[in-house]
Amino acid sequence: MTTQETPLTTGPAAAAILASGIGSLALGLCTTLAQALGPVKNVLIFYSPAGPLSGKTTVAVVIWGVAWAVLHSQWKDKHVHFARVFVVTLIMIALGLLGTFPLFFELFGS
Repeated sequence: MTTQETPLTTGPAAAAILASGIGSLALGLCTTLAQALGPVKNVLIFYSPAGPLSGKTTVAVVIWGVAWAVLHSQWKDKHVHFARVFVVTLIMIALGLLGTFPLFFELFGS
């Protein structure tokens, strides 16, 4: 009796990795926007003792989770060009990290 092996797909792993880049970029954008725009800073105060940090992290985690769910549902049975996804993810992580550095986001400060 022969067993048929199902080919492995890269979609689920690529979805998880790309979602991490999207979440990182979201955190950097939230940090920079909160510094640049007073109303955004006020909207991001979900818990007063923590200030806008509570909103920045919450929004970033929600965006990460939604991105992962959407990408996974789209790519769960597909073979995705993993190297391209990885490079895009690294770029998004770098930009997200840049957005959280005080020397950068204070350029837009109020």
